[in-house]
Amino acid sequence: MTRAIPVATDAVAVQPPASAAAKRSAFKSIFIVASGNFLEMFDFMVFGYYATYISNAFFPTGSEFASLMLTLMTFGAGFLMRPVGALVLGAYIDRKGRRQGLLLTLGLMALGTLAIAVTPTYAQIGLAAPVIILIGRLIQGLSAGVEVGGVSVYLNEIAPPSAKGFYTSWQSASQQAAVVFAALIGLLVSTSLSPATMQAWGWRIPFIIGCVMIPFLFVIRRHMEETEVFLQRKEHPQLGQIMRTIGNNWGVVLQGTLMAVMTTVFFYMITAYTPTFGSKVLSLSAGESLFVTACVGIANFVLLPVMGALSDRIGRRPLLIAATVLGALLAYPLMSWLVAAPSFGRLLAVELLLATIYATYNGAFIVYLTEVIPAHVRTVGFSLAYSLATAIFGGFTPAISTALIGATGDKAIPGAWCAAAAILSLTALLVGGRIQRRKTA
Repeated sequence: MTRAIPVATDAVAVQPPASAAAKRSAFKSIFIVASGNFLEMFDFMVFGYYATYISNAFFPTGSEFASLMLTLMTFGAGFLMRPVGALVLGAYIDRKGRRQGLLLTLGLMALGTLAIAVTPTYAQIGLAAPVIILIGRLIQGLSAGVEVGGVSVYLNEIAPPSAKGFYTSWQSASQQAAVVFAALIGLLVSTSLSPATMQAWGWRIPFIIGCVMIPFLFVIRRHMEETEVFLQRKEHPQLGQIMRTIGNNWGVVLQGTLMAVMTTVFFYMITAYTPTFGSKVLSLSAGESLFVTACVGIANFVLLPVMGALSDRIGRRPLLIAATVLGALLAYPLMSWLVAAPSFGRLLAVELLLATIYATYNGAFIVYLTEVIPAHVRTVGFSLAYSLATAIFGGFTPAISTALIGATGDKAIPGAWCAAAAILSLTALLVGGRIQRRKTA
């Protein structure tokens, strides 16, 4: 029988206060596991931030719009590999363990990043250049397909019952730290080098920095301890068993995918697409756009744990419903107000408001999804739902937004795309709630 997503309970069991040593150990575990997640998002973000330079280096077509679209589609192509990574690597983590699997994903991400950092340009090696870039993105996508799920599941399993929302929210918070770091590096590089130097080699600097971080992150992540939840399981399912269980619970995966649409679309709108939108659509400087992106990351880094903790107190559903309603109602009007008189101040205000809506939703959603997937297939189930939403909707948000603006001439149309994502996720949440109430009646 298909399993529907249950309504999260609002009641929280009272737990004895944790000792100072236990708290230090918990935060150490959060830092260790989130460090690799930081690299995964850093590498993904810098590709989006430098889309214009990458398009000129690897996808010269004679048309600036066509080159940018090819680059953004390559950015999105990495997301097409996420469902594959979710199934294959997710099953590996559920079978072999959280620690071993997360070390593997870090290695794959490192390989993809290195390929992008050192590949010669189209002018130097011809068609081999965009092919290598595409392969590097696909390898990154394979790793990223399970990184978010693996980290979220790990944090959920080490968290005390009364703080699962707070713990799990640090998966997303670590991504925001990467957004800030990538934006600040980009701001420093773009203001220090001339446009010609940036195009020639300056855009590679953030990727090289990512490569330099890899050995240190390997050392950090090797200190991860396996979760007690995994160690206490006497049987670890094989790939065939995992696929059958996922098939029997396809309703959970489908509904989780639809609920993840909002968080993935909003995330890539306010982070990966902001530098391109600010410079190409609003004609603001690259520095201004990157500064706004850094501010968005800082705001989310603070808000996500706050919203995760709030969901521990009042329940997941109130936050999920409030955020989706606000996203549906406000996204397009905010964008229309921005494009009516583009300025740094308006871009900052709109992005921060959208970031608050995103953080409210994501802070509750990530832990919500970990709680409804069967424990023995939790990594692959979570990763598959999240990666499908990213591959179909979120990851292509920069390309879809660019295409919609080109087709309609409406510079605010990306706001309509965000609103549609919010409506879809709200519908999935409400329908799931009704199904669950009928089952428990």
